[in-house]
Amino acid sequence: MSDEPQTELISDDARRDYSGWAETALHLLAFLIAVGHIYVAFDPVISELQRNAYHFAGFAFLAAAYYPLISGQTRSTGMRAFDLTFGALIAAAAIYLPAAETPIYDRGVNLIALDWIAIAICIIGAIELTRRMTGFIIPVLIILALTYVGLWGAWIGGIFSFPGLSWETIAFRAIYGDDAMFGTIARISSTYVFLFIIFGAFLLRSGAGDFVINLARAVAGRMVGGPGIVAVIASGLTGTISGSAVANTASTGVITIPLMKKAGFRPQFAGGVEAASSTGGQLMPPIMGAGAFVMSTFTQISYEKIVAVAALPALLYFLSVAFFVRIEARRLNLQPMENDGETLGSAFRKGGASFVIPIAGLITLLVIGFTPTYAAVFGILAVIASSWLTENRMGPRAVFEALIMGTKGMIMTAVLLCSVGIVVNVISTAGVGNTFSLMIADWAGGNLFIALILVALASLVLGMGLPVTAAYIVVATLSAPAIAGMIQDREVIAALVAGTLDPGAQAVLMLGAPETMGLLAGPIPHAQAAEIVRALPLEVAAPLRDLVVQPEAALAAVLSAHMIIFWLSQDSNVTPPVALASFTAAAIAKAPAMATGVASWKLAKGLYIVPMIMAYTPFLSGNWGIAFTIFAFAVFGIYGLAAALQGCMERPIGIVMRALIGVAGVACLWPGDLLINAAGAAAVVALLIFNIKMGKPRPAPANA
Repeated sequence: MSDEPQTELISDDARRDYSGWAETALHLLAFLIAVGHIYVAFDPVISELQRNAYHFAGFAFLAAAYYPLISGQTRSTGMRAFDLTFGALIAAAAIYLPAAETPIYDRGVNLIALDWIAIAICIIGAIELTRRMTGFIIPVLIILALTYVGLWGAWIGGIFSFPGLSWETIAFRAIYGDDAMFGTIARISSTYVFLFIIFGAFLLRSGAGDFVINLARAVAGRMVGGPGIVAVIASGLTGTISGSAVANTASTGVITIPLMKKAGFRPQFAGGVEAASSTGGQLMPPIMGAGAFVMSTFTQISYEKIVAVAALPALLYFLSVAFFVRIEARRLNLQPMENDGETLGSAFRKGGASFVIPIAGLITLLVIGFTPTYAAVFGILAVIASSWLTENRMGPRAVFEALIMGTKGMIMTAVLLCSVGIVVNVISTAGVGNTFSLMIADWAGGNLFIALILVALASLVLGMGLPVTAAYIVVATLSAPAIAGMIQDREVIAALVAGTLDPGAQAVLMLGAPETMGLLAGPIPHAQAAEIVRALPLEVAAPLRDLVVQPEAALAAVLSAHMIIFWLSQDSNVTPPVALASFTAAAIAKAPAMATGVASWKLAKGLYIVPMIMAYTPFLSGNWGIAFTIFAFAVFGIYGLAAALQGCMERPIGIVMRALIGVAGVACLWPGDLLINAAGAAAVVALLIFNIKMGKPRPAPANA
């Protein structure tokens, strides 16, 4: 699902509440919007452009109705009338534009006054509504993008100079282009994303969220650090429902954070655990967030393959948080909590069917080849049916409420994704993405590590003002080609070192680097080969990659690049100064916001470690033997690094042991050398055994 469906960047206090006939009318509209999308998913009685435009129309009206022009003016009758009128105008304009497409083409792509008015209303509406819900970043990006291709792009020199288009062309492409407001990203929003959000709403309404908490308590509640482990498990499973870091924090945190505090964890650490765990919800298959659907469209890789290869990295992330929790519990010498009576059997009897059956059915349908749209609709029906096997049976009223919940949870995501399409269209039209990728490659000097740092910084800065999906879309559009190319260059460098370049590849290489002619006859040192490949201009590097890199490896490189960016886009949830999930957790934990943010940032180190593994190893190649091998060594490596950072294993450790375990952890993660990995894993195990038998005495229990 999306990272934004059930919570917005603007506080819920800023949302306008309705009562009486107005509330009933809006709920009826929300119900009809949900039913309409489900029906069209099975019977596409309208064109794709119509579906996307109507999708925007309905959610734009709801956005205007629920989010006032001026924050805080939720009770003003005059303001409410203005907002409803504004929303109705946007909806009417969006509904008009698909009908106007054929006449526009018949006139030779000439716009009449009514076309201009409708396009202007839609674009202005997108700018204003995104401002109301997400702040000023998206509106500023839209304005800069449109004026760049129409005005100031011609004034700047250098590689970003753009001669400019007529305003009529800009207006037409902003609406009707393939990547425009009602284009590819709007299609993702109106199909996969909305249907999965409805699916999540049905799971929540069926009581599946309570089952997740009960299951986690039954599994881990009585372990050392159990309440923290409960938070990790519950947030991971809840991620299959909402995929929203802030929504996960708010929903599971009200239970897990007090439990962690009661067990003896400091308030800021308890909040940090919940925020870090909840952030992983957007990485958890099979749903993963709107970013997974966008990634599938960008890469032309099936959604099923993406969620399949994402499973082990997601599990690795949750294990990394669990290691921190366990180590912190041992460092404080916390004791297991008393049995609260919850067992696996009692948890499943209360609500297991309404979670397990739909999720299992969804995964099965995806595996055997059904589209995500059909799988999501089946999942909705499965939730209703399976709820009758639990204590919380869903009748007509519950179904009605779930559809309304799903629609209201989609408002911000729908408007946002359609609006971002305007920016993506300009990036595609002006070729800014390729230019920016070249700049990243140039700034990094062909060094993948430096490029990843640049992308991480860009993701963090954008994430401070954008929801995760929007940040991923912008960063991936600009930098994914550069990252994918650098990953493929590893194959080229390896072939050059091994002397296995075929004659065609040798000819291309000598064209770009004539000085290599005398080197190709014999082995080339790795450092020299890397320097040669990184110095190649793109017009030589690109065809050389095509000749050397196998199609499967090239596809894996593209997927790795997008997955890396998607992961790095999550860090804004837990990284100060703007860390929405952390601040939400801090409010629940009654802890300082910045201290909680620092704790969550420290706990979420997997957000940086796992992308490095993706970049330097074939973790996402689809070869499960290799993937499980990398995963197994990474488990030891991340535990070692967590122990080094926390200064404890099963017992506290000194500076020498911290250095040793840190080095051993890095060895486990070292790419491309199984001997080093095995030595590192053996060292981690040996140091752990030594720590248990010979470590420092434990302090008195912190919660005694």
